[in-house]
Amino acid sequence: MDRRGSVLWRDFSGIEGRRIEASLRSRSSGWTAGIPFAKKATTALGLEADWRVESGNPITAGEEIGNFQGRAEQIFKFENLVIGLIAKPSGIATAAQEARKLAAGKIRLVAGGWKKHPFLIKEQILEAIRSGGIGQKILEEPFIYLDKNYVRILGGIAPALQRAISFSKVRVIQLRGEFASIAEEADEAISCGADVLMVDTGSWGDLDDVLRESRKGGAAHRVRIAFAGGIKLKDIPLLVEKGVDILDIGRAILDAPWLDLTYDVVR
Repeated sequence: MDRRGSVLWRDFSGIEGRRIEASLRSRSSGWTAGIPFAKKATTALGLEADWRVESGNPITAGEEIGNFQGRAEQIFKFENLVIGLIAKPSGIATAAQEARKLAAGKIRLVAGGWKKHPFLIKEQILEAIRSGGIGQKILEEPFIYLDKNYVRILGGIAPALQRAISFSKVRVIQLRGEFASIAEEADEAISCGADVLMVDTGSWGDLDDVLRESRKGGAAHRVRIAFAGGIKLKDIPLLVEKGVDILDIGRAILDAPWLDLTYDVVR
C-alpha cells in the first residue's frame, strides 16, 4: 500500500499450484550486466530460470535475457527484483562498451568512481564496470596513489612523493594546481619520481600544460598522464589525439540511463 492508500492487488487464491511462465527481454540494444545477482534472486525465490545471456554479452532489441517458471507469487515478486538488478548495471555496461569503442584500444579507460557508491550497491556497480570491459583502478600493476587530500595534509607535491619513494611500486599523484601552477606542480612531481600524473581538475587547459611539461627534456623519465573530471564519451577521441594515457570517466558511464527491459507473463 502506498501513501495514497492504493493497493497492488495480488490475490492468487485458487491458482496456488498453477505453473506460471515469464520472460525478461530487452527493448533496446546494449550490453548486459547484473546477471549473477539476478541468478541469486531466482534461487532465493525458488524459481526455475533459463538464462539466455551472461553479464558482458551484447544484446539486441527484443532479445530474451531469461525465461522463468514458478508459482504465481514467485513470478510476481521477481519482476521488481530482476529489473532493478539488471537494468541499471546493464546501462553502465553499455556506456562502458561505447567508451571502449571510441577509444579503439589506444588509451586505458577506468571508472574509479564506483568506490564512492553506497555500500549496498557497490558490488553491483563494480560488476557492471567489469561487464563493460573497462578498468576499476587507474592501473593494473601495483601502485601507490597520492590523492589531493594526502598531498594537502603533507603540504605539497614533493613531501608527499618523498614519503612514497622507498616503495617499489608505481607512484601516482593527483595534480590540481593548488601549491603552484599546475605546470610547476607537474615539473616538481616528475623531478621527485612520480610515474603517473593525474590531472584531476577537468580542465583541458590544465591537461595541455601538464602534457607539455611531461614532454620537456626528452624521454629520460617517461611519465604517464591521466585525466579526470567531466569527461563525456564524445570527448574520448579528442583526448586520445592529445596523447593522454589514462581516462577516469565518472558520470558519463556511472550515471548512464538504464537499459530498457520488459518482464511479461507469457503463459
